Amino acid sequence: MNFRKPILLPLFFLFLIVLSCSDDDSAVKEDYYYTTPETYTFQRDAASSVDFSGQSARILMLDEMSSYVKNQTTNSLIVDDSKLVSMYANTNNQFSSEVLNVSDRQLKNKTAASQDYFTLFNGGGSVTEQVAVRSFFETQFLDLNIASLGANASNGMAGKYGIGVAARYFSANGLEPVQVFLKGTIGATFLDQVVNNYLSLNKLDENDNRINNTNKVLDGGNNYTKMEHYWDEAFGYVFGATGDKFLSEYITKVNADVDFNTIKNDISLAFRKGRAAIVANDYATRDAQINIIKEKLALVVAVRSVYYLQVGKSKLLTDNGAAAFHDLSEGYGFIMSLRYTNKPNTNNPYFSKSEVDAMLASLLSGTNGFWDIDTLSPKLDAIATQIASRFGFTVAQAAIVN
Repeated sequence: MNFRKPILLPLFFLFLIVLSCSDDDSAVKEDYYYTTPETYTFQRDAASSVDFSGQSARILMLDEMSSYVKNQTTNSLIVDDSKLVSMYANTNNQFSSEVLNVSDRQLKNKTAASQDYFTLFNGGGSVTEQVAVRSFFETQFLDLNIASLGANASNGMAGKYGIGVAARYFSANGLEPVQVFLKGTIGATFLDQVVNNYLSLNKLDENDNRINNTNKVLDGGNNYTKMEHYWDEAFGYVFGATGDKFLSEYITKVNADVDFNTIKNDISLAFRKGRAAIVANDYATRDAQINIIKEKLALVVAVRSVYYLQVGKSKLLTDNGAAAFHDLSEGYGFIMSLRYTNKPNTNNPYFSKSEVDAMLASLLSGTNGFWDIDTLSPKLDAIATQIASRFGFTVAQAAIVN
């Protein structure tokens, strides 16, 4: 009778086999199979699961405030600052749309109101700053009223410059209050809500949000989870209106520059990919898209800050400089907005409040602000270079005319 001898593996090889099996067993692999839609369209049970109506309403509110000031200026009419104060807080039925008047939405209570910067006080925010920012915007309404009372704008004198659709109301220091408010609100309200509130992990994942999203527990009687809805609200502040308005308008403008001509698709794709990842419970991909959105939206604000400083500089030697003040005021508002950016993985702005305040003070540091034209150009170049260097582009790259 023949017996086969057992094959004995050396202990070294046996150890490798055991180790290999152990590694395979302990590895946690998650495979996600989902597609990113071509448009921001998401459904559950054949019905839309997307809602950003509140954000659309606030965009329309700001748009109507802008239109009101434009109409008064074009027709040499007095700007009613109390009307603007009411529109800002949505009181006293000041909007042409009854839908807006009866809604519980407003711009004021969303200004400097993000969870990360102004509730948890990351990013250097405080209640004091919040109150000051809102008060500053309301001061711009009073400045508009003063400028609209009939005088012609001149050195140290608030008033009107230009005629017809080219007319502008300026403060005594050369600032155009409506542009400071509009561009400042892009940052202090819209951008702050996007990157420091609705895309904050402190909000997206607060309480049981992640568990509920994973298990698809819907938010009350709505067709979305809380996490899905928060993401939609962030999207709404950017793309929530028909046509390009405010943030989306300037994304399009920056995208027109050959040096930044992928930024619109980058932002749109990140929003769509992140929302699809939430539906699929792919939180790592979601978080990666948050960083892309934070970076790209901050870049939009930075590029337009530099752009307006340079366009304003080029106009300083014409029309006694007053033609430049419109562009410089837009630049002023966008520089304000830099304070509300959020640098990925830091939960802090690209420029601190103190840095932003220093740049704004420099712009107005001469006699009667912008009217001190002889010393303005060097300051514009210094600030433009400071901003561009922080973001890694050149002043020349941001100076395309559009």
